[in-house]
Amino acid sequence: MEKVRVIIMGAAGRDFHNFNAYFRDNDEYEVVAFTATQIPGIEKRNYSRELAGSNYPNGIPIYPEKKLPQLIKKHNVSQVIFAYSDVSHEYVMHTASLALANGADFRLMGPSTTMLKAKVPIVSVCAVRTGSGKSQTSRRISKILKNMNLRVVVVRHPMPYGDLRKQVCQRFASYEDLDKHECTIEEREEYEPHINNGIVVYAGVDYETILREAEKEADVIVWDGGNNDLPFYLPDLHIVVTDPHRPGHELTYHPGETNLRMANVVIINKVDTADPMNVETVRKNIKVVNPEAIVVEAASPITVDDAEIIQGKQVLVVEDGPTLTHGNMAYGAGTIAAKRLGAKELLDPRPYAVGSIMGTFKKYTHLGNLLPAMGYGEEQIKELEETINATPCDVVVIGTPVDLRKLLNLNKPAVRADYELQEVSKPDLEDILRHHFSRVR
Repeated sequence: MEKVRVIIMGAAGRDFHNFNAYFRDNDEYEVVAFTATQIPGIEKRNYSRELAGSNYPNGIPIYPEKKLPQLIKKHNVSQVIFAYSDVSHEYVMHTASLALANGADFRLMGPSTTMLKAKVPIVSVCAVRTGSGKSQTSRRISKILKNMNLRVVVVRHPMPYGDLRKQVCQRFASYEDLDKHECTIEEREEYEPHINNGIVVYAGVDYETILREAEKEADVIVWDGGNNDLPFYLPDLHIVVTDPHRPGHELTYHPGETNLRMANVVIINKVDTADPMNVETVRKNIKVVNPEAIVVEAASPITVDDAEIIQGKQVLVVEDGPTLTHGNMAYGAGTIAAKRLGAKELLDPRPYAVGSIMGTFKKYTHLGNLLPAMGYGEEQIKELEETINATPCDVVVIGTPVDLRKLLNLNKPAVRADYELQEVSKPDLEDILRHHFSRVR
């Protein structure tokens, strides 16, 4: 019987996982191509035969998403699989319309075909949008579980921006591991804080292999999600973070709404900085689609390591890249901190942007007087450094999860705005986790 010819649309994460979990050894299908978007440069690679398996001796090519119509026709494709996250429902249906108009079925793959079953309990941390606060939530949960005398391992949603063949299964337990694996700024932002807390992190490309390795040293695995994607592992406890700075997005973005509907626990984060009316909007929306979920309110208090030097100064704010780009936020922790601490002016870095940083501002036109910390490779990290150094500010305020001062050679003073999760309602996460694991045991 002729195989069903498939294209998987992705962004170097969910797309590879869906292929590995469902298509790799499935003789009913032939995946003829991946398409790629969101992450700079990922469409110039090949999903090699070592990763793709014996059915794909030449590997699978990765093309820019804009070539989708031509690829459907050229390869007589029957199905287009949509496999990336943090896009509006409207965007998903425009993409579906494009696939349908060119003669292919359009498909979304859900938990039953993509989630892997673990031998140890899984606590998943996901969100309704990028930048809601998954990272600090994952750190908080990992600390609680560790204090319960459980061996905790974090498995992070994929960020394979380098040579995919070297990233099948990566283990991070030290700063030396970050250097060994040539981690980008985006990877360091996620891995380094866990390492600081004494937690081992796994990530990579093949999440079945990663799961089996992580299980060997874990009593419990914390799934640390990316964007607003679904977990790759079947969770025993599914915790989802919402963001009242973007009220209503919890119902209008894919697959964030799915996460919200599936959640056992929903965190309304950032209640200390959000408009109370927006907090109430999010609370009402949770009640409409998931009235059985436990709701936890939390703050993300911001601290700055040298706050005094900001007052009255011209400041360049550098914020977390993905939160500003496909997360669509127009500000972050650094901006809030700079304004609270009396910065005279937030300088616009756009006149001083170089290379791909300039391209980022052209693509994401909602960005204003702040700089997204783009660092998807050595060249882009250098361009980020050049942009910061060329901007005529008095002080740089770094609002990223990783301390950029350790990665960049800056020619001006820099301070860091940091933030951790702090629950402000009961039951809190410790109550919930202790209750859950007392039942498991």
